[in-house]
Amino acid sequence: MTQEEMDLEAVVRRRIRGLRLARGWSLDALAARCHLSASTLSRIETGHRRIALDQLVPLARALDTTLDQLVEPVEDEDVIIRPRAERAAGTTTWMLTREGALVTAAKMRFTADRPSGPGHQRVHPGREWFTVLAGTVRLHLGERTILVREGEAAEFSTMVPHSVGAHEGPAEILSIFDRDGERAHLHGADGHR
Repeated sequence: MTQEEMDLEAVVRRRIRGLRLARGWSLDALAARCHLSASTLSRIETGHRRIALDQLVPLARALDTTLDQLVEPVEDEDVIIRPRAERAAGTTTWMLTREGALVTAAKMRFTADRPSGPGHQRVHPGREWFTVLAGTVRLHLGERTILVREGEAAEFSTMVPHSVGAHEGPAEILSIFDRDGERAHLHGADGHR
């Protein structure tokens, strides 16, 4: 067995134990769910027994995870995202999640030259959420204008025409989009949010 295989097996052992403990299960409770003995599970978790593939499948099922998730390798590339700044008129965006994620987190910086207001509002399915990291944001929702200040958050239906811009100086937000919101705001033809 190579060092890499031993390291991965140690990670899998920690995952099994961590998932079991997160569910508040004893060794006996997990044993009943995966049809292995509690002593076998104990030896697996402590490294006194190698994990066999035919044991991993029932363990993954019992722990409500997939085999892929249980055995995926641990690498820095899986943890650290090095966002590149993307710029459009008055907006700088840093994607904080990987492409294809179920939800997308983005840090956005707005300056005064960012177009916003009634002529720049969008509508799409879903809800949107953001929190203001710095400055004050002007949120246009239909006919209403709402100022959202540093430390505050906003959540709203995206079926209401909406746009976001800086108010009296630069502003930064952390925003979370579902796939519809990402498509509408981050990949739109004019790049406006």
